[in-house]
Amino acid sequence: MRLLSAACLGLLSIAATACQTTAPATGGEFLPRELSLAGRTYRYQVFVPAPHRYQGRPAVVLFLNGSGERGDDGARQTQAGLGPYLRRHAAEFPAIVVFPQAPDDTEWTQDAGPIAMATLDAALGEFRGDPDRVYLTGMSMGGYGTWELALQHPQRFAALVPVCGGITVDWTDARPGMRAHSVADAADPFAAAAQRLREVPVWIFHGGKDDVVPPAQSRRMDAALKAAGARDARYTEFAAANHNSWDAAYAYAPMWRWLFAQRRGR
Repeated sequence: MRLLSAACLGLLSIAATACQTTAPATGGEFLPRELSLAGRTYRYQVFVPAPHRYQGRPAVVLFLNGSGERGDDGARQTQAGLGPYLRRHAAEFPAIVVFPQAPDDTEWTQDAGPIAMATLDAALGEFRGDPDRVYLTGMSMGGYGTWELALQHPQRFAALVPVCGGITVDWTDARPGMRAHSVADAADPFAAAAQRLREVPVWIFHGGKDDVVPPAQSRRMDAALKAAGARDARYTEFAAANHNSWDAAYAYAPMWRWLFAQRRGR
């Protein structure tokens, strides 16, 4: 009997372990990844939602960090903007989120753009994301990068959410390299960008008191999109916010409902 009891206990222990191993995750998680591009290794992270939070292939969000999160540690880009929001909402967020990191002294609008696209392709393949529900967002320098990457790949993204970004850098102490290079030589860069992106749904966010990137950048782009007859162009300005309009933007539930309803080619 003692041997039988021991055997039963052993089987129960194995069964319990198996249940713990196969039980579905209760929330999403951040996974560190690396890729090689042009002979250099880049670290990035991917937020993967819990399997029960989506059906079929999950949507994919590509997030571009701001200047303060540049580097090569592969983690800082998740610590401001969308990353903190995801950590608070990991249990219910339904999409994959890709977090490339712009290296020091680079711009998303210039040399770092290919890094972002390579990480997006890698994550889409590894985690089987839905290629028709790929969204692009970024804050500050990443907001500029959102416009630039969309201009370079206008057929790739189902919707854009640029936060406190812009098209030009026509104010004192701005970094000239941060501008949207794809339309930099146009007589009116805002009008040129709007014509190229008029079929891509866009929801722009900015702080009304932003003293880093003037809100006029987003106001002018919103006006240009509407003048171009854009299919779906929205603008929300948080009147009391300074440069940090990203916390309010990513916490704004109507934006997420709108974003996840967008599908490429529809």
